[in-house]
Amino acid sequence: MELKNYQMSVINDLQRFLELLTEKQSIRKAYSCLWEEKGIQIGENGMPPYHTVLKGVPHVCVKVPTGGGKTFIAASSIKFIFGAMTHIHPKAVVWLVPSDAILSQTIEFLKNADHLYRRKINADFGNRVEVYTKQELLFGQNFNPSKVDENLSILVLSYDSFRANKKEGRKAYQENGYLAAFRNYRTEDTLLLDNTDETALIQVIRKLNPVVIVDESHHATPKLSVEMLENFNSSFVLELTATPKEGSNIISFVGAKQLKKEEMVKLPVIVYNRRSQNDVFDSAISLRQRLEGEAGKEEELTGKYIRPIVLFQAESRSGKDSTTYEKIKQALLERGVPKDQIAIKTAEMDEIRNQDLLSRHHQTFFRHAKRWWRD
Repeated sequence: MELKNYQMSVINDLQRFLELLTEKQSIRKAYSCLWEEKGIQIGENGMPPYHTVLKGVPHVCVKVPTGGGKTFIAASSIKFIFGAMTHIHPKAVVWLVPSDAILSQTIEFLKNADHLYRRKINADFGNRVEVYTKQELLFGQNFNPSKVDENLSILVLSYDSFRANKKEGRKAYQENGYLAAFRNYRTEDTLLLDNTDETALIQVIRKLNPVVIVDESHHATPKLSVEMLENFNSSFVLELTATPKEGSNIISFVGAKQLKKEEMVKLPVIVYNRRSQNDVFDSAISLRQRLEGEAGKEEELTGKYIRPIVLFQAESRSGKDSTTYEKIKQALLERGVPKDQIAIKTAEMDEIRNQDLLSRHHQTFFRHAKRWWRD
C-alpha cells in the first residue's frame, strides 16, 4: 500500500498547505506561502493568485497525468485533511465522479475490502468506514446518525446526482421518510436550504459538512460546480485532474517524466500529425494491420500472443460537427472493417463489459469511447 514517490510528493504538498492553513488562518496566505517556499512567486510570471470559489472554504487542486493513480492519491489524502481540520465532525466525504462508468468503477473499488484503495482508507481509519451509493443514501440503508458519528462516511456520487432539472436529481431535494432520523441531527437553521424539506438527502449532506473530492474535475462546468459545492455545505474541496481549468488553485504538479521514472507509463509515446480525420482513420487501420503482422512474427518466436487494438476517442453530441461514436463507426465500416470487430464504450453503452479484449478468440480490434478509461 505504499505510495509512489511522486504520489508521496503530492501528499506532502497537501500536508504543507494544511499546516500553513492552520498557521496563517487564511486560505489565500497559506496558498501564497506554499508556492513562495518552493521559490515561485504569486502573480505575474508566477503562479496565479488564489481564486476564491466558496467563501471561507479551502478549494485546491492537484494536477496528475492520466495513469498517475489519482484515485489512490485521493484515498490517501482523506486522513491528512481530517487530521488537520479537527473541527470537522462527523467525518464525511462526498466523492464526485463525472460519469456513470467511473461511478460504477469507483463504487466497486471503494466497497471492496480487498482493494488497494479501500485497504488504505481502512488502515487510516481503523476499519471504521462506510461507503454509500446514492440509492443506499436515499433509502437510508445502514445510513443513520449513529453510523455517521462513529465512522468515516464516503458518499460516492456523480456530477449529475443532484441536478434539479433531472428526475433522478430531484429525488435528493424531496421529503424522505427514510432519512427522518436525521431530522433532529444538528438542528442549526443556518445549515438548511430554504424551501426544501429537512429530511431531503441534500439537507442531510449539508448537516454532514463534508470534505468533497472532485475526481476528473475538468469535466464539471463552473456554474454546476459552484452551485453543487454550495448546496453540499462543503468544508474542504480537493480536485484531481490531468487538465486543470483556468482558476484552479493548484498546490501540486506531477509531470510525465515522474510517472516514467516509477514505471507508471511506458515511453516513448509516438505522435503523428495528420491533415484530416480521414487520414487519421486510414493511418490507424494501416498501423494496426502492420502491428498485427509484427505480433504474428513475435508469436512464432516466443509463443506469446499480442493483440493490437485501436482506440478512438469520440466527442459528445454537444456540437453540430462533433465526431461522435456513430460517425466513427460509420467511417470504419466504410473502410471495410467488419461490424463484429468494432465495439463501443460510453457511459450509456458498454459493448466490452465482461469481455477479455486481449484474448485471441475475441473479435474486437477497434474500440471507441467518449473518454479514456480512468486510472
